[in-house]
Amino acid sequence: MNIVIDTNVLISALKSKQGASYRLLIALPSGSFVPNVSVPLFLEYESVAKRKGLLSNLSAVQIDMVLDYLLSKSRIRKIFYLWRPCLKDPKDDLVLEVAVESKSKYIVTFKIKDFKGCNQYGIKAVTPQEFIKIRGI
Repeated sequence: MNIVIDTNVLISALKSKQGASYRLLIALPSGSFVPNVSVPLFLEYESVAKRKGLLSNLSAVQIDMVLDYLLSKSRIRKIFYLWRPCLKDPKDDLVLEVAVESKSKYIVTFKIKDFKGCNQYGIKAVTPQEFIKIRGI
């Protein structure tokens, strides 16, 4: 099953080993879902994760290791769409574009209402907790 992980979920998983976001990341080896990214979305992951003081519990090297691992488990998608903007926040469009191109069933995010309208593409925005229940992780 293809999914797209929003940046806020990744950051939450890196901040704490508690909660559904972390459980989602540690479930990557199971193969029960496949994260999809584009180069712009991955660069956003990296940019946000390396903001000074945001992840004080991790070094830049550790962040790179996690991002490299996530990338190794992800499918990289090329985006050629010209229909932007679709959502209020252009950074959310990065996520939606990958979801549409990859035919993902879910966008995993904490900002459900920011993805209002993604259902017109056959995509449902769900929280990490909801996704874990859906997939039985």
